[in-house]
Amino acid sequence: MKGQVYIITAIVLTILIAVFAVINVAPVEVNYFFWTTTSPLILVILFSVLMGGVITGAFGMIKVFQLNRQIKTLKKENNMLQQALPEETVQNEEKQ
Repeated sequence: MKGQVYIITAIVLTILIAVFAVINVAPVEVNYFFWTTTSPLILVILFSVLMGGVITGAFGMIKVFQLNRQIKTLKKENNMLQQALPEETVQNEEKQ
């Protein structure tokens, strides 16, 4: 159900962005760092949305990789502690 809500929301936002971009088709002057050019506003809007998605996705993937690495470390630590637990239990039972 959660995946369906995500897909529907993405489709609605995509349609809104597309309609907004199609409404704004006037040529505009875009000033880059070293040159200036005239481009249709629709291309500027769509390129900006695309780059925002790519940058957000890149940061998201970095976070996923960090979390996966942390999960592996915690699983190793958990396995070591689980293996040590029976040994400690046996030693404590022998002392009693």
